Amino acid sequence: MKNIHANWSSIMADKIPRQKMPQQDPSKRIHNFNEVPLGYDEKTAVLEATRCLQCKRPTCVEGCPVNINIPGFIKALKEGNPLDAFAVIKQTNSLPAVCGRVCPQEDQCEKLCVLAKKGEPVAIGNLERYVADYERERQHYTFQKVKAVKGKKVAIIGSGPAGLTAAGDLARMGYSVTVFEALHKAGGVLVYGIPEFRLPKDIVQYEIDALKAIGVSIELSRVIGTAETVNDLLSSGFDAVFVATGAGLPLFLDIPGENLQGVYSANEYLTRSNLMKAYRFPEYDTPIVKGDRVAVVGGGNVAMDSARTALRLGSKEVYIIYRRSKKEMPARIEEVERAEEEGIIFKLLTNPIRFIGDDKGRLKAVECIQMELGEADASGRRSPIPIKGSEFIIDIDVAIIAIGNGPNPLIPRTTPGMDTTKQGNIIADPQTMKTSKRGVFAGGDIVTGAATVIQAMGAGKKAAKAIDEFLSTGVW
Repeated sequence: MKNIHANWSSIMADKIPRQKMPQQDPSKRIHNFNEVPLGYDEKTAVLEATRCLQCKRPTCVEGCPVNINIPGFIKALKEGNPLDAFAVIKQTNSLPAVCGRVCPQEDQCEKLCVLAKKGEPVAIGNLERYVADYERERQHYTFQKVKAVKGKKVAIIGSGPAGLTAAGDLARMGYSVTVFEALHKAGGVLVYGIPEFRLPKDIVQYEIDALKAIGVSIELSRVIGTAETVNDLLSSGFDAVFVATGAGLPLFLDIPGENLQGVYSANEYLTRSNLMKAYRFPEYDTPIVKGDRVAVVGGGNVAMDSARTALRLGSKEVYIIYRRSKKEMPARIEEVERAEEEGIIFKLLTNPIRFIGDDKGRLKAVECIQMELGEADASGRRSPIPIKGSEFIIDIDVAIIAIGNGPNPLIPRTTPGMDTTKQGNIIADPQTMKTSKRGVFAGGDIVTGAATVIQAMGAGKKAAKAIDEFLSTGVW
């Protein structure tokens, strides 16, 4: 790599165009669950790294919720030292291969890149992915177990991005850390929510194994909030608890016909396919209604994931039904573009008003109404307004509701003294993640509602720092 760097050392960084990420051809990828972006090769990664201006005041870092030393890792990569670059990232980020794939860099670090003012920002996410993949494929980095020198134990409930981040940070601080996961596989939304073609499960497992290697213990199939509660953990030797159970309660449209066979929540649909591998039925005995004509309701990343999954399961036509315009879609631009490339049909400014079934209770159609945009609502987006007399019907046999999720209610319901909002989210200090219950912290989607992976990771880092302070001082 050093020779490659030498070849480019004389090129002005701001004259090099942003390097595109190669990806599978749309006509081929719709027939497999393999990862769509193929990653940089060595030459391309170094060339892209050369674009970084190494700013004295790196505003890109300010846009990163886990404060990665972005110029530092890019400099090491540019100089031909990808393992040094990996070490720099690992100082603050426990899940680099994940973040390099699913973080919305365009709205965070890359948005604040100086080059973005006049052109295209450095492809920070692509470079992070390259560095993490370089290490994983060669396994050159040594993950050394950290001794639990603090003599205190921390319980973490939930093994999603917030829980795993807090676990890694606390283990490195010298605490004995146990993560309790309700499902049979660790990873939370990373394994049950995000499809294989966007985030391969073996990559998530590698990141988790790296945490185990430094001393994090993970207990699977342990549902806290039923036979065991938060109070039980505190009374059984744990000195602090971090609740990171996410937003796993699906929201529905509350329209007629939602109980018909063939109507799924996106949670169930994606969990069956991702975690339980329904796409490999009958090798994995997880049935799923594939459907020839599928409608996905929603406009976020989960909607795109659901629609693209349906296509790969063999559906002939897949619709995205969204009540606003494309401009208002909360999904990442690249995910919308990939869905379009794959042939997903977008029914914009459209809203379902009822599902229609046959005489056996199976879904056969959805009635929709056309919408127009009015004044901006509280979120800043223009409110959709139904157009009278514009109703129409789309024949479908599967519908997937992807309009968001509420907080997992199990912990709040079984933890006396823990304050929650009207919506059921745990109330926690935004800087320390402290709840109203002494010794209990909470962060991620259970506090904020559904958000991004990296925002949850940022909450995990804040919680780890605050837990360390609490256990070191005893001050609440």
